[in-house]
Amino acid sequence: RVQRMAILVTVGTTQFEKLIETVTSESVIEILRNQGYKSMVVQYGKGKALPESFTVLGFPISSFSLKPSLAEDITRCELVIGHAGAGTVMDVLGRGKKLVVVINDELMGNHQTDLGDRLAADGHLLTATCSTLAATLQSLPDHTLVPYTPGDPTLFGTYLRDLTKQWQKK
Repeated sequence: RVQRMAILVTVGTTQFEKLIETVTSESVIEILRNQGYKSMVVQYGKGKALPESFTVLGFPISSFSLKPSLAEDITRCELVIGHAGAGTVMDVLGRGKKLVVVINDELMGNHQTDLGDRLAADGHLLTATCSTLAATLQSLPDHTLVPYTPGDPTLFGTYLRDLTKQWQKK
């Protein structure tokens, strides 16, 4: 069941302390509350543990470290703010949820930037860094994100089969 105006924040299986600190800051909470969001769930991965539940400016936040799947949490929310891991990005977009990908600009050679930038260029999500997250969230209502349609994995198999048939005819 979708929780009205709920937010999921995820850092995946690693740690991304700066994202957690930023998204639970009073300035970001104020922006989200002004947009009508009612609650937040924070998955903090292997980072510094948070209380199981707490509030910032009266805004309810619950948290957990890791679990086998975030599918249920993604389904229940309206907005996901998360790292740019391919699995997370594709899972969120595949479920038709709004996504703001926060690039960890402290990582060297961060391949996740490419995925986030490409999907943002195609209009499927918004990207930010921790330093631009508040401004990106402030502009979120101004953006109509393009639904992501996953590719059909059977097309490649069909192509190979047809190609093989052509070779066999020769």
